[in-house]
Amino acid sequence: MDNQRNLILAIVLSALVLFGWQAISNRFFPVAKPAVTRIEGGKETVLPQPGADPAADTAKAIRSRALVLRETPRIVIDTPKLAGTINLKGARIDDLVLKAYRETVARNSPPIRLLSPAGSPASYYAGFGWTGDGVDAPGPNTVWTATGGKLTPQTPVTLSWVNSRGQRFETVIAVDGDYLFTITQKLINGGTGAVAARPYGLVSKDGVSKDPSSWTLHTGPIGVFNDAANYDLSFAKIDEAGQAGTRFASTGGWLGFGDKYWLTALIPDAKAPIDAGFLSTAPQVYQAVQSGRPLVIASGKAGAVTQRFFAGAKEVTLLDRYENELGVPMFSRAIDWGWFRVLEKPIFWVLDQVFRLVGNFGVAIIILTFMVRGLMFPIAQKQFRSMAGMRRVQPKMKELQERHKDDKPRLQQELLKLYQEEKVNPLAGCLPILVQIPVFYALYKVLMVTIEMRHQPFILWIRDLSAPDPLHILNLFGLLDFTPPSFLGIGVLALLLGISMWLQFKLNPTPMDEAQKQIFALMPWIMMFIMAPFAAGLLIYWITSNFLTIAQQAWLYRQYPVPETPASATVIDAKTAKKK
Repeated sequence: MDNQRNLILAIVLSALVLFGWQAISNRFFPVAKPAVTRIEGGKETVLPQPGADPAADTAKAIRSRALVLRETPRIVIDTPKLAGTINLKGARIDDLVLKAYRETVARNSPPIRLLSPAGSPASYYAGFGWTGDGVDAPGPNTVWTATGGKLTPQTPVTLSWVNSRGQRFETVIAVDGDYLFTITQKLINGGTGAVAARPYGLVSKDGVSKDPSSWTLHTGPIGVFNDAANYDLSFAKIDEAGQAGTRFASTGGWLGFGDKYWLTALIPDAKAPIDAGFLSTAPQVYQAVQSGRPLVIASGKAGAVTQRFFAGAKEVTLLDRYENELGVPMFSRAIDWGWFRVLEKPIFWVLDQVFRLVGNFGVAIIILTFMVRGLMFPIAQKQFRSMAGMRRVQPKMKELQERHKDDKPRLQQELLKLYQEEKVNPLAGCLPILVQIPVFYALYKVLMVTIEMRHQPFILWIRDLSAPDPLHILNLFGLLDFTPPSFLGIGVLALLLGISMWLQFKLNPTPMDEAQKQIFALMPWIMMFIMAPFAAGLLIYWITSNFLTIAQQAWLYRQYPVPETPASATVIDAKTAKKK
């Protein structure tokens, strides 16, 4: 009856672990998904009113992007990493694709589209302008005149427009070889009196991020104000605030919208006081807006303000460079490293350096595993010595269990005494596992948040280390025309993980408690189900670590062989002791 009760208890506990994990993991530990990123869906954006009252866009029906792009005059953007156009109507950067990144791992996959014009599905754009009293400022329908027909890192362009009062507005746009635009806004007052005008910049986005925001990965509105990163912002909070918006007064900083891999950000002068915030002008129509202090410009004088606009991939070294060299405050925090940033960035650095040497991130992960296990070798040696000691005293433990099977308190006392006499610690085996948890979680975050891991192949069928294993056993590795749900999507790597854990547990000392035996017997296969939806790179790390552990255990057990104790003698001794 006791064995049956323990078996039922083990099954119930295992089921709770298996199903309970599935219930909470999506909230607290979002698993990797196939890295297919597309910005689509949504409706027309209405231009906000940042600070003062720039006119709103005229509502139009949603049209195809190709049609919208043909409706207005444009300037070509052509850099090593970016391609697109600037809309001369409204002076907007509203058409941008990232040359270096594709939507899927397929060879014919189109490049990632980041920005789209108003009137097209999922419009997403940046605009820059002026507001003020006594100023006929250009609006969203103003058609600017351009010098030059192409924006490149070597050839900036100047957009200009003159109002009826003789006030000339110029917007000089430059771009570097990566993803950073520099916007210089000038107002030349050719009128008869002084004017007060305030420059502004905005990013308008239709729809929420396709990458879900969670406890471990923030997506959506993000900003740094007064040297503090704000991860508390969300699309839901902006919806609640509506057109009134969520406002921040800051000196410098930056704000925008971030996906898991992509970012748009307005970056004012680091020393300039700004008013910034997020607002919603319609359901799922969001805007990040910043405006500087008003400039009072006398007749015949000019005023100018410079800000930057980032639109591109959240590459780790690039964000660090902009932060350190250009003084963009805390720009590296655009990547949500989380609590273990102090460990995650070094792990990424090691992976990146090894990748530069070997040219394969999968191999780099395996080498990282060897490095981690090497650093932990002394701790592991202590663990395995204790486990070898546990194996050595196991015959005596069985004898005590047989002798005191009807007296549990006495059995625990005798076991504790035996541990002290033999100088073994049954909990020593937990230490290496506890030490590895931060490393394992840090690698999980690195695989999840760094674009350098996106679409990185390993070998054979593993074409994206940041996505789950695509070969599923239940559909016969793609021969059957269906995709199993993530809960049942057991791939080859997950199976190898289960087998490696089973082999590792087989080398461990057998638990005395029957329920523990049952749980340890089921745990490898439970973990196989739990880990199946996670990134392939994470499973490669765990499998490699398991096999290294097995090799180290086997070697150490040969150094500390278990003395053979005939089973018959153990039983006789137990019976004799019982009679006494």
